[in-house]
Amino acid sequence: MPWESIKLNSGYYIPSIGFGTWTLGNGQGPVDQVEQALENGYNHIDTAQSYRNEGETGVALKESGLSRSDVFVTTKYSGTNGLDIPTSIKNSVNSLGVSYVDLYLVHSPRLAVPDIPTCWAQMEKVKEDGLAKSIGISNFGVQDMEILLASAKVKPAVNQILLHPYVYQRQKPILDYAAANGIVIEAYSALIPITKLPGGPLDKPLNEIAAKFGATTEQVLLAWTKAKGAVVVTTSSKKTRLQGYLAAGDIVLSAEDIAAIDAAGALGEKKVNMKTLLKRVVVGAIACTAVFGACNFFGISMM
Repeated sequence: MPWESIKLNSGYYIPSIGFGTWTLGNGQGPVDQVEQALENGYNHIDTAQSYRNEGETGVALKESGLSRSDVFVTTKYSGTNGLDIPTSIKNSVNSLGVSYVDLYLVHSPRLAVPDIPTCWAQMEKVKEDGLAKSIGISNFGVQDMEILLASAKVKPAVNQILLHPYVYQRQKPILDYAAANGIVIEAYSALIPITKLPGGPLDKPLNEIAAKFGATTEQVLLAWTKAKGAVVVTTSSKKTRLQGYLAAGDIVLSAEDIAAIDAAGALGEKKVNMKTLLKRVVVGAIACTAVFGACNFFGISMM
């Protein structure tokens, strides 16, 4: 089964795989890469104010020749240049060359100034004014969502978060809370266990499952993300990889496959957390050594 669309609580449908422009920079490169994604069957483009390539995304959309209704466009309020939400959304649709976006997200709860209820009321006005068909959030934890829902007139349609097996246990409360409240989860950086953290506990089950399906480990990770009910936002400059990511929609993992990945992910999460702790201890020790050295040099007593 391919990447089917998922119905949002707003009544609209979101394609369950999207092409993200986060790492593309600006200039002709992102124009070419977004065009390549569209040409290869991606009909969901995910960008943001802070990515600084909404204009390039707009050029690619125009040059594709596709009608506006053929492409699901997401962008995000990132607080760039200190601009507020009403100004930012108008700038974003102008840069993208569209009259509305399909989904507008608050990029982080830290951007909810002066507070989450006030910020969300402004997002609701964006939807009311027809500048976004659906509105949502990104990187919001359970407590953040609780605060938002306590005063919201419109529920967030999605919460876009970091999601891969090495953070699954940590992020699971967010997934559970979102599911209980009809909020779809979008996953970014789903391929980190392969691209940034190779050699971990996930390597063995991913390789075994990939061999069983005649697939790549990247495809297995995307199939796992899909099995968790999340929309995938991914990227690549390689045409073959983009096509492979789309093909991953046909992979249906068994309960045993998912459990094996979950278990390896939990083990890896402990190791990653320990490495992070050790790194902080080392950095702290180096900083303390530098301070003591400086104090000794200047004859300052630390006792």
